[in-house]
Amino acid sequence: MSKPTLFEAVGGPTGVLELARAWHKRVLADEVVAHAFSHGFHPQHTERLAAYWAEAWGGPPAYSTKHGTESAVVRMHSGNGPHDEMDRRAIRCFDLALEDVGVPEGELRTVLRQYFAWATTTTMAAYPDSKTQVPEGLSIPRWTWQGLQY
Repeated sequence: MSKPTLFEAVGGPTGVLELARAWHKRVLADEVVAHAFSHGFHPQHTERLAAYWAEAWGGPPAYSTKHGTESAVVRMHSGNGPHDEMDRRAIRCFDLALEDVGVPEGELRTVLRQYFAWATTTTMAAYPDSKTQVPEGLSIPRWTWQGLQY
């Protein structure tokens, strides 16, 4: 029997949406991370985030077919200079959100945390100086139990 995808293991579309809601609630309550949302955000931010994570974790390509590209996502997170403290706190909010939705200690929680920490400090932080540096044609990174898949 094969191992489920991360998307399936976290509970499919319902589980990913629940996690995205818990994370979004946590970051809006954090005085440092909330700054990233102080200029507003898409009314369906949580649903779009869930679709993005779902696709990254082996679920359907709903984000890239309905909402946008990886280049656009990275561009949204670019041009704001380095923000190491905000990144650390966003990762902590993710850890707490995993607890909030009941993802038990163990491999799934570890792998999801590794994904989030990697995405936050690598792809989303790759272009701190300018949004215009983000190339077109980036693909949503895929993450499995073994980590990043190319």
